[in-house]
Amino acid sequence: MSDIKIKVGIIGGSGLDDPEILDERREIYRETPYGAPSDVLVEGKINGVECVLLARHGRKHSIMPSNINYRANIWALKNVGCTHIIVSTATGSLQENIKPGDIVILDNFIDRTTKRNQTFYDGKELSPFGVCHLPMEPAFCEKTRDVIIQTACDLGIPVHDRGTVVTIEGPRFSSKAESLMFKQWGADVVNMTSVPEVVLAKEAGLCYGAIAMATDYDCWRSHGNKVCVADVLAMFKTNVSKVTQLLLQTVVNIAKEDWTETINELNKTVVESVMLPHN
Repeated sequence: MSDIKIKVGIIGGSGLDDPEILDERREIYRETPYGAPSDVLVEGKINGVECVLLARHGRKHSIMPSNINYRANIWALKNVGCTHIIVSTATGSLQENIKPGDIVILDNFIDRTTKRNQTFYDGKELSPFGVCHLPMEPAFCEKTRDVIIQTACDLGIPVHDRGTVVTIEGPRFSSKAESLMFKQWGADVVNMTSVPEVVLAKEAGLCYGAIAMATDYDCWRSHGNKVCVADVLAMFKTNVSKVTQLLLQTVVNIAKEDWTETINELNKTVVESVMLPHN
């Protein structure tokens, strides 16, 4: 058990934002210095572990990727006491061996977004003071990833234990030329939401892990179906039960670990990354 009180934020992507996974549910609203989160926060418990669920795109899936208030989402989860964030994300596979329906535990990213705020330290009156030059290696919390991977192994759920995601601006899907380029870069999957979410979580001192599901082969292959919304949603719906099972048991297993050193080291990294103005 950790000396630090564990509370797990869960950011549900397309098809995985069902509050029914929580016991003792209650809705709370949090305004932040960066505006309103995507939706209300739903607090509750999973097997006695305190959790907070947030629908990334809003509960009606009305917010497109570029318009998600990532800063407000992360700030709100931090504000209500979360120590961890576990997220689900639908992705397109860029590699033949990552088949639709496969789960990838992300460990790195390539940022192809252009319109998104990626820091809380923006010089505004209500923002943290200074400029944060945050190191992004490792990009995802390694201990959190290890817990997810071990949980999957214990449950008999096959996963790819590493994966680099390319995050594109969206809301359109990639062109074939772009998809082929991402594949040639060595990326494994492509999505529209991991950046700046993973960056902001680390800047907030939160242990962040991502469970990515490959829903399609994007459009780089010369044969087979090209990515489309209907197929993405159908694949996610078919496989959402195993993602949910993995997420629920991961929350339980996180609470069994001692996170004191991990969280202290993460916070130390953030503090040492902030440059303060000087004369």
